[in-house]
Amino acid sequence: MTAIARFARNTLGRDFAVGDIHGAFGALKVALDAIGFDSATDRLFSVGDLVDRGPDSAQVVAWLDLPWFHAICGNHDFMAWRSALGRPFEPVDHAAHGGAWLRDLPVAERRRIGERLRALPMAFEVETSGGVVGMVHADFPSDDWRDLSAIDWRALDNIDSIASQCLWSIERHQRRYRGVVRNIRAVVHGHMTIPAMETLGNVHFIDTGGWHPSGRFTFLELGELKAFTGPGPEREPANARRNR
Repeated sequence: MTAIARFARNTLGRDFAVGDIHGAFGALKVALDAIGFDSATDRLFSVGDLVDRGPDSAQVVAWLDLPWFHAICGNHDFMAWRSALGRPFEPVDHAAHGGAWLRDLPVAERRRIGERLRALPMAFEVETSGGVVGMVHADFPSDDWRDLSAIDWRALDNIDSIASQCLWSIERHQRRYRGVVRNIRAVVHGHMTIPAMETLGNVHFIDTGGWHPSGRFTFLELGELKAFTGPGPEREPANARRNR
């Protein structure tokens, strides 16, 4: 596991962050086409929860092999790799939360997926024209991004640890806390499914349920910090709608 993965500025195209995918890679592809995503120059950064619930979870390794697709670990990815490698996360029943798909795979395939998910970084830092944008799956329990380097990611087994809060917490959103995270341009989270992207201080919540039949994917373009939405439940590759 890599704690933090850092990316230099994309000088050829655009960078987008996307909310939870949850095995809906087919719907994601339709949404990317709708916003005019160009895989030759653009990059896509997932804020985690690649698997569970949707129909395409077993495609996760193929997506992780794409040179323009990058992902951090979400709580479902964490549960999936623990289950796949025979070390289930005891506090939560993974199968009951969308993880039953793993049982239908051959042992070797389960292990391959588990190893790839275990290797996901816990956070991203992406350089943009306006400064660095940070990404952590669920929450960042500090007002100073520099505190990220002090997190002990080995403590993920402890559901009350700061590391686990980054995967599971909804406190900032729940409290409607608008404090600015210092020493970072913006922070991006997924995890909590909401009807439309919300921004509290400089923290953006972008999981708008693209994995769900009634939701749609939100893409946050990191250069201008502007959000685009893909097609809704009809999954038609219509023109993207920009959030204003």
